[in-house]
Amino acid sequence: MNRIFTLTAFVFFSVPMSLHAEIIGDPDKGAKLWKDCKSCHQIGPDAVNRVGPQLNGLFGRRAASVEGFKYSKSMTRAGKDGLTWRLETLDAYIHNPKALVSGTRMSYRGMKDDADRADLIAFLRANSDNPADIPEAEPTAQPDYPHLDPAVFDIEGDPAYGEYLSSECTTCHQRDGSDQGIPSITNWPQEDFVIAMHAYKQKLRPHPVMQMMASRLSDEEIAALAVYFEALE
Repeated sequence: MNRIFTLTAFVFFSVPMSLHAEIIGDPDKGAKLWKDCKSCHQIGPDAVNRVGPQLNGLFGRRAASVEGFKYSKSMTRAGKDGLTWRLETLDAYIHNPKALVSGTRMSYRGMKDDADRADLIAFLRANSDNPADIPEAEPTAQPDYPHLDPAVFDIEGDPAYGEYLSSECTTCHQRDGSDQGIPSITNWPQEDFVIAMHAYKQKLRPHPVMQMMASRLSDEEIAALAVYFEALE
């Protein structure tokens, strides 16, 4: 049996309820945090694509939609599935890019401080066109963000049970790890598998079929599948 011990990099659903338009954050402080991003991205009137796409008008924009930028296959799929950059998806992605796009080429390991992310998001918003998904809310407003109990990462996965459950997955995903228009999940690290399934389950990842499939799985079943597919030869 394997245990999923890694917590700190993956507890991305625990977005504090204070992260709302109150105020999202301080854009001036966010401008200072932008230094973590500007080696790959540009923003502002003269922004162009570099290692990463330019980030003007980010809010409300479909993932992988900037003209002229060559995205990873995984990000392109996420955009086709309907991933759109809004407050909750940006917060999850900045916290841990693999939360939403497992195969992203963005090597950034994530911004773990809640207040820092709020400030950076406020800065990004300042360079968008008054996005409708972040109204000027009253201080009492509290968005219904998803939440994931960190205990799910401490569940022992039973690989035999995972093999029993896997037939429903392998009607689409290839056991040999080949990518035939559907991404491989063979040898997928347990943590990445678990975080992706819960992101589908809580509708952060947009693929409707995967949302339906994940919604049927218990935490124990997700852990079992994660162990099985990581070790699958």
